[in-house]
Amino acid sequence: MHPLTPARARLIAFAAAALACSLPALAETGRAAPAAAARAPTAERDGSHDFDFEIGTWKTRLKRLKAPLTGSTTWLEYEGTTVVRKVWGGRANLVELDATGPAGRLELLSLRLYNPASRQWSLNVASVRGGTLGPPTVGEFKDGRGEFYSMETMDGRAVLVRFVVSDVTADSCRFEQAFSVDGGKTWEVNWVAVDTRVKDGAGPRTAH
Repeated sequence: MHPLTPARARLIAFAAAALACSLPALAETGRAAPAAAARAPTAERDGSHDFDFEIGTWKTRLKRLKAPLTGSTTWLEYEGTTVVRKVWGGRANLVELDATGPAGRLELLSLRLYNPASRQWSLNVASVRGGTLGPPTVGEFKDGRGEFYSMETMDGRAVLVRFVVSDVTADSCRFEQAFSVDGGKTWEVNWVAVDTRVKDGAGPRTAH
């Protein structure tokens, strides 16, 4: 073993000081790597097939609030059929609903269009009575749930509209529409529909 001379002692002290100064930097480098990885951009999701699960024929049971935003609690019930077809090679789809109930007949058409730039869908609905498409509700699917919004005017006041697609399985799905007059703080549900696939209908049998 070499004796510890004054010069050697100073050299050891200098090396220890240098190592101590470098440790914080090394620690920061070690912590920075995961943070940099966390900031790495993720690939944007292609939602153009979000509605593929619904292509085909469905039995529809629905109820709608007779007089939304009036305090009414009277619901009207209907049963019928919904047929969903691909158009534009799957970049859009067309929904036809025909249902009847004690209050009469509902005939609705919905044209759903996918925007590849925004990666969102617009849902454009028309009734056979009105004959024109209403304001589109726009949105997307996240974690198997679709949410779509629009701002409309009803009886002279602004109404926020929310349309939700949920509980999607291979053979069933649920649709709900709600209105808000306070900017989304509270919602009044006015439309609920549950679809069950007709077994011999066309379309894929896989869930969204």
